[in-house]
Amino acid sequence: MARLKLLVKAPGLLTTVQDLGRWGHQDKGVSVGGAMDPFSLRLGNVMLGNSQEASALEVTILGPSLDVLEEGGAMLFAGPDLGMMVSGEIIPPWKIVTPRKGDVISFRGPIGPGCRGYICVSGGIQVPLVMGSRSTHVRSRLGGLEGRPLKAGDIIPSGEMDPLWESGKGLVFNGPTHLDQMLGERVLEVIPGPQEHMFTPKGLETFYSSEYRVSDEADRMGYRLEGPAIEHAGGADIISDPIPLGAIQVPGNGTPIVMMADRQTSGGYTKIGVLTTWSCARLSQALPGESFRFRPVRVEEAVDRLKKFNELLRYANHLRARYRSRPYEGGCHELARHPIEPVSFKIRVQENSFLVTVTEGAREKG
Repeated sequence: MARLKLLVKAPGLLTTVQDLGRWGHQDKGVSVGGAMDPFSLRLGNVMLGNSQEASALEVTILGPSLDVLEEGGAMLFAGPDLGMMVSGEIIPPWKIVTPRKGDVISFRGPIGPGCRGYICVSGGIQVPLVMGSRSTHVRSRLGGLEGRPLKAGDIIPSGEMDPLWESGKGLVFNGPTHLDQMLGERVLEVIPGPQEHMFTPKGLETFYSSEYRVSDEADRMGYRLEGPAIEHAGGADIISDPIPLGAIQVPGNGTPIVMMADRQTSGGYTKIGVLTTWSCARLSQALPGESFRFRPVRVEEAVDRLKKFNELLRYANHLRARYRSRPYEGGCHELARHPIEPVSFKIRVQENSFLVTVTEGAREKG
């Protein structure tokens, strides 16, 4: 079976291979890494029929220019609109396309809010596994393509595809996704602690009542914020302890730093709180100069966010598996948002033909 193969003509601003991260090695000092916006990556993979963990190309602000060397398989752009085109044709996010040999994939730049997205392909990006992940961690030069961002001349092959990958050809997700809500939010959700007690009441009041701006020192490792200084009750240093995703460190100058995907595994600054996974993804879509406030939330609220997103994934998976195709602008198919009639199709195995009808099963009660 032919698989998609791409040649990098121009790498873009910062394009790396990413999946959901390199978990289970923090005790060895190995960063988790992975997608800055795992929600977009997961939804894109589900739409293509990949596993949610499949690797993709993470695009930051300005995407790459890619030549299609070999065709076979589908692709889509998952995330905010960064202006993707295939041979000059504008392709909106969440639309599955099947590029042909000789096509050129390029990007015009952000159109609206958001700055990161994922070029997802059938079968994922095929690079070697390193400690169970294909994610690129540039600082330690692990994973991806030699542990670095893409460069001109790189060859990007796709992996083994779902045998039914063609069933998704032309599908487009027209309804609201998580980004429709996420990108409009200017308040980041914080689970208080683990060193909240090391800040004065005035310091806590300052943190939760002030506006903080994303500085120019913002990258995959951490986002340094600018705003009113947060007052410590004593010193800013602690005995180094683990740093989870979204940890908000406050060093001696009182300005917070939010630790992101490529964070180190431990650190010795006080942590006033931890951003929820949802708010980490929201912050990852922010450019320098954007401002946010913070709001304390309970763990249960953060979990509810994840549950709602999982409902979106189930919905997208359902629509891919069972959709009614009808004419749509551009000649593609629209994902229906209502019950669908049984679908019949013919399967040929060597000299034998079979007519298969797929109907919706009864829902379980309880």
